[in-house]
Amino acid sequence: MVRILEEYAKKNNVPIMQKDGITFMCEYINKHGIKNILEIGSAIGYSAICMASVDSDIKVTTIERDINMYNVALKNIDDFNLNKQINIINADALDISLDGKYDLIFIDAAKSQYIKFFLKFTKNLNDNGVIITDNLSFHGLVEDDSKTNNRNTKQLIRKIRKYISFLKENKEFNTEFYQLGDGISVSKKS
Repeated sequence: MVRILEEYAKKNNVPIMQKDGITFMCEYINKHGIKNILEIGSAIGYSAICMASVDSDIKVTTIERDINMYNVALKNIDDFNLNKQINIINADALDISLDGKYDLIFIDAAKSQYIKFFLKFTKNLNDNGVIITDNLSFHGLVEDDSKTNNRNTKQLIRKIRKYISFLKENKEFNTEFYQLGDGISVSKKS
């Protein structure tokens, strides 16, 4: 059934996690008994639906600022009968405050804001929690930006590289990097 979402994303140029990336994350959730997840960047609800589908005890809070994406995600969550497990919020993640604590925080929104998202939501992470970030390879451009001459893309690549350096230098977290999907990091409190 998630194949329908994958086809919709491809047809409408909606960026969703690559297959091996979402598989890795769902296996990680299952293996580590993660029950409470915060996702920054819902898009059409694909990853929230996949994560919630791992176990009926899992609760996902997901934030999407684009009203059109929010509405599509809302419909998809409803179509999958996951309304009791997934709470979607239409807002800019940098403008809202959450009190909840989460086992996993998944960052998959505006790449230029990754450091801000990480710093803002660290307070919402449980003691043994992890922060997983997607798109650290950005279609291979982070490793080799000679494949593009677009100035905006080059700026974005610099910001992703800055985020990777931020993760590597962060003394509060130990981060592992995985060459899966579009590049994934898993950051655990030290």
